[in-house]
Amino acid sequence: MSIKPIRTQKIITIQRPGLWLLSGVFAVFLIVIMIAGAFEYGRRVAGYDSADADAYIAQLQAQIEESQAEIIELNRKATMLERNSRIDGDASTQLKESLAQAQSEVLALKKELSFYKSIVAPEQGSRSLAIQTIQLKPDASGGYAYRIMVSQRGRNDRFARGTIDVSIEGVNNDGQPVTYRLSDVSNDTKKPMKFGFKYFQNFEGVMNLPDGFIPQSLRVKVNPKNSKIKAIDEQFAWSDLTAGGA
Repeated sequence: MSIKPIRTQKIITIQRPGLWLLSGVFAVFLIVIMIAGAFEYGRRVAGYDSADADAYIAQLQAQIEESQAEIIELNRKATMLERNSRIDGDASTQLKESLAQAQSEVLALKKELSFYKSIVAPEQGSRSLAIQTIQLKPDASGGYAYRIMVSQRGRNDRFARGTIDVSIEGVNNDGQPVTYRLSDVSNDTKKPMKFGFKYFQNFEGVMNLPDGFIPQSLRVKVNPKNSKIKAIDEQFAWSDLTAGGA
């Protein structure tokens, strides 16, 4: 008697495979929408006080729990697809890709949560600056959308002020080394780039590299006005940044 419901479930799955795929994609869509909303809200929280950060942290934690529940459901459906050899292989592959994307988004959300927790409960010790995030994403016009976040660590009860210098290093068609300032290849950046923040600040825009130029690395220099805060000079491989960001 216990065999019958198992066969019934298999028959339903075989006859209507699109429902599993549709529900899986819909679940991933919900996850992406929640994370996108959280990200946009987080970008505006820089000037807020600790009470706002506390509320945002609670919101992030709730979204992580919801996203993890969706991932568990996606895993269950993916397992059912794998067990059913008569289901279209493309549907199973697409669901697996959606699951991997959802898991990646949750990891990013957890990283953001950790960052905002550090704002509410900063580390003890002297103040310092850090390059929190660097993201490069190719756009439809052939350029790169960039996002650079600089944050303050340790005691963040005072504003950090100074300048940031970003340059792209690479070679031309002849293999000769060439360096461009960010202000040379982006209309969204002024020279010099100034910062003034208590928690963090984003620098965003689009860069359009010259034809024939092959970028190899991105160099970021952060020069604070306060001599007691250590300056930053870091270099990032272009291939690493375009593969997912630093």
